[in-house]
Amino acid sequence: MDTEWLNLLPWPELRTLAVALVVALLLELISGWLLRLLQRIARAIPTAREILQRARAPVRLLLPLCGVQVVLSSAPDDLFMIDGARRLVLLAMIAAFTWLGLRAADAVQRVIVAHHPVDVVDNLHARRIQTQTRVLVRIVGVFVVIFGISTMLMTFPAARQFGTSLLASAGLAGLAVGFAAKPVLGNLIAGLQIALTQPIRLDDVVIVENEWGRIEEITGSYVVVRVWDDRRLVVPLQWFIENPFQNWTRSTSSLTGAVTFWVDYSTPLEPLRQELARLCAEAMHLWDGRVSVLQLVEAGEKAIQLRVLVSSADSSRNWDLRCYIRENLVNFICANFPGCLPQLRASVGSASGIDLVESQEPGQVVEAERQPPV
Repeated sequence: MDTEWLNLLPWPELRTLAVALVVALLLELISGWLLRLLQRIARAIPTAREILQRARAPVRLLLPLCGVQVVLSSAPDDLFMIDGARRLVLLAMIAAFTWLGLRAADAVQRVIVAHHPVDVVDNLHARRIQTQTRVLVRIVGVFVVIFGISTMLMTFPAARQFGTSLLASAGLAGLAVGFAAKPVLGNLIAGLQIALTQPIRLDDVVIVENEWGRIEEITGSYVVVRVWDDRRLVVPLQWFIENPFQNWTRSTSSLTGAVTFWVDYSTPLEPLRQELARLCAEAMHLWDGRVSVLQLVEAGEKAIQLRVLVSSADSSRNWDLRCYIRENLVNFICANFPGCLPQLRASVGSASGIDLVESQEPGQVVEAERQPPV
């Protein structure tokens, strides 16, 4: 029997590969069993349970890779393609560590968000915590990815030499890279500023570019504002640092709104105030009971301007309350004081067969031909 072909097989390489596969399989089974055991133990602790659940997949990949790397490191250096195998496993380990860091940060975010829900009446503190957490976790994620990629590149001698030469010649090249990365770095720094100073938070009501909306999402580079008609306004983070904007829920969600309308000088104000009090009492689901005022704020040549101030728990309710007050007060005036609506007064006189019609505006006289009496 011819057995010369057996001498052609790379027995050391196959033996090393078989040992690496067995070690990887054992470690994968052991890691899965340990993670399931830890999840049962940490079932009563939400934070630990969430972290273990999110870290399960990268850990089950990382431990076998560590075992394979140990086997390859102990193998002879003259094996076929041993250096390439070691580097490939090392890159996979770095990627797994990066994945683990991202999943751990995401688990911390999920735990904090779950402990601070925003679906409550007074959610100012919860929105502050959620905004800081989401922005900081995204920034940490960026740094984790950059660190992972940098570590992978440093495993290659050519990349290490390139990095050293780039640092040594940090002149015009560094300046050009800085200018090219200015938008990215600007948004990154703006994200840190927003997370620390919090000019905006999730679910804040803002006026941006003359658009009313709510902060729906804050990412590492932009903010999504959900406009009242369900459009989405995407604004870079840096814009909120460099431009003024309105935040209607900066310190509290309560808001006072105004309703203005013009009426005649003969309009009695006390019945309107009583009607306003009745309307607010009927709309207790919209009115928070703080402010309910009717005032005369301007007296023009032809009419007077009335302003109604009403308060609500949030801007959406205040909008509905203002529409409700405006509609019912106008109907009340039309039904009870129809002569008090804005009107133009004129006086008719007679001079030499010509009727002189003097309008309310002083100094204006309109001539009209006198009609003979019937």
